[in-house]
Amino acid sequence: MLDILYDDGPVLVVNKPAGVLTQAPAGIDSLEVRVKALYRQREGKEGNIYLGLPHRLDRPVSGAIVFARHVRAAERISTQFENRTVTKVYWAVVEGQLERDEDTWIDHLHKRHGMAQAIVVPADDPRGKLAVMHWRVRARTAVGTWLEVQLETGRTHQIRIQAASRGHAIVGDTQYGATQPFGEQFADERLRAIALHARQLGFNHPMTGEPLDVIAPVPSAWKSLELPLE
Repeated sequence: MLDILYDDGPVLVVNKPAGVLTQAPAGIDSLEVRVKALYRQREGKEGNIYLGLPHRLDRPVSGAIVFARHVRAAERISTQFENRTVTKVYWAVVEGQLERDEDTWIDHLHKRHGMAQAIVVPADDPRGKLAVMHWRVRARTAVGTWLEVQLETGRTHQIRIQAASRGHAIVGDTQYGATQPFGEQFADERLRAIALHARQLGFNHPMTGEPLDVIAPVPSAWKSLELPLE
């Protein structure tokens, strides 16, 4: 069952559950497969369905993600991402207590070849791509520090590695050194969530130009973090 946040013409914004791939090879479940099934049912079509994916969310991450039903819409939304005019706000709970109440982290990241993992590299490393994220503290709890993050760039695992490289891995993110569990501890670690949620997505409707601002409710697992969510 899809948690639809916005649905108008060729634009669909879904609240992605953690543990589900955004896109996958044929025969493997993914959010893309589920959205295509929705359109097949809605339109009474069989066979191939075009679906544009202007951006992606990591498998253990939840939150707002946009799909486009036809090529023109996909291109126009993708252009907004490329021009960095899309507002991307994330909520993250990191281990430990950050000293400041707000800051901007600037790094150069390299996605390791053939691996779903990123590393921080020196600024003069030709493999590195600039990564900029702004954050402010929403609350501090016994679990860790709750951050509101606004991305200026969109690199592979950007928030995860920028936080972990400073000794503050996202709760549940064992891939980057987290020690605290989060959410249901499935036997298959690929199904496990981390405390990172794409909370808000702001962009212009590709056909009408109308400004859209979509908010994604957090999953139930966030209740265990003892946050003042109300």
